[in-house]
Amino acid sequence: MAEILKYEHVDITYNGFKAVKDVSFTVSKGEILGIVGESGSGKSTLIKAAMGLLGPAGLVTRGDIWYKGKNLPDLPENELRRLNGPELGMIFQSAGSSFCPIRTVGAQLYESVTEHIAMPRERFTARALDILEKIGFENGQRVLDSYPFELSGGMQQRVGIAAAMLLNPSVLLADEPTSALDVSVQKQVVEEMLLVRESFGTAIVLVTHNIGVIGAMADKVLVMKNGETVEYGEAKQVLNHPQEEYTRTLMSAVPKLRRA
Repeated sequence: MAEILKYEHVDITYNGFKAVKDVSFTVSKGEILGIVGESGSGKSTLIKAAMGLLGPAGLVTRGDIWYKGKNLPDLPENELRRLNGPELGMIFQSAGSSFCPIRTVGAQLYESVTEHIAMPRERFTARALDILEKIGFENGQRVLDSYPFELSGGMQQRVGIAAAMLLNPSVLLADEPTSALDVSVQKQVVEEMLLVRESFGTAIVLVTHNIGVIGAMADKVLVMKNGETVEYGEAKQVLNHPQEEYTRTLMSAVPKLRRA
């Protein structure tokens, strides 16, 4: 499969402190890469760099992040903004916190879409209902008409997945999308993200501390510690035959979420 996203020897610093050191990986169309490691290992920093979300203190100081032949750190802000959403989608750790509590979900999703493309409300509604149905909502119109506080945490997270998919991005970057959820809802969100891949051919980069979620989803795994790569390879190889003690420790310490 053709590579759609490629990191080459990437270093990332915050105010001169090197948070990510010489990390390389590739993601192909329809492939899921799991990035796992303890808090502070640089996982979220890696995917935020692709979308230019490091903040004023963060900087890619070495290496390249390639997306469809474009080196993302070198792009002007306005060009990167055009890619974020239609090409690169993001699911945040707590989707509910990104919604305004006094506007309906539908109004907010429609605004996010029309920031990038002109779309009649009727076409948006049809598109949104189709995606909500595909990820397991039986009454999508009720979701669109609801205020965020009327939805459970699990439902809000699923709406976050739908929001990221409205513009049909080629790559979905997911930053700890299950960490705030109980185990039963984690399983549901995992299944729905796998359905997104199956339905749309979307590549997914999944950041988590949970080896179990990685085992349920990933085709390839990148294990990180202190901003550096510990292991990288096919999921079955890394998870079933880890070469490094750190990976073995992670696997023994984190609850497992197995494939159905």
